[in-house]
Amino acid sequence: MSEHEPTPTASALPTDDPMGLCARWFAEAREAEPADGNAMALATATPDGFPSVRMVLLKSHGPEGFTFYTNAQSRKGEEIRANARAALLFHWKSLRRQIRIEGPLSQVADEVADEYFHSRSRAAQLGAVASDQSRPLDERATFVERYRAAEERFAGGEVERPPHWTGFTLAPERIEFWLDRENRLHDRRLFVRKVGDGGDGWTSTLLYP
Repeated sequence: MSEHEPTPTASALPTDDPMGLCARWFAEAREAEPADGNAMALATATPDGFPSVRMVLLKSHGPEGFTFYTNAQSRKGEEIRANARAALLFHWKSLRRQIRIEGPLSQVADEVADEYFHSRSRAAQLGAVASDQSRPLDERATFVERYRAAEERFAGGEVERPPHWTGFTLAPERIEFWLDRENRLHDRRLFVRKVGDGGDGWTSTLLYP
């Protein structure tokens, strides 16, 4: 077979139900990836258009969107407050797949943030209390001291969620699936949410690789 022959000729990506396909790929990634199959790149930007990107963990997903948690006083938190739109990228190297997702962000309810915060390990809860995420730190010992102070403060009781530690949900407007194929003849399909139909419909388009 010639290396220039595009085979197979049919797309392997379905033409409907992008949220269902996301759920299937996430489930397969949890089984296949050696660590953090829910890791995703989160891109935000300032109102002036200066971008930044970092890795975070997807904590839940469903019809409403894709949810992650963070310190809202961090750089990403401040950018979200000022420009509540973002892009996500999942890349599963072992599966040779990617998903790109774009859309607006909304903050989760306090009770939702409380529930997730208290599902984390106690050490992670204390770390969230002790950290001024993204702020300058003179030396690591200062952070360790703050962590120990938080341990003493909440000794024997429940760790209180800081009000600035919360979650955000991205409501998808665009979802692109990327599937590796031979000879870099990759398979790409873009779904765009239809406007004015209650958010239940999608258009589907194949893209050149």
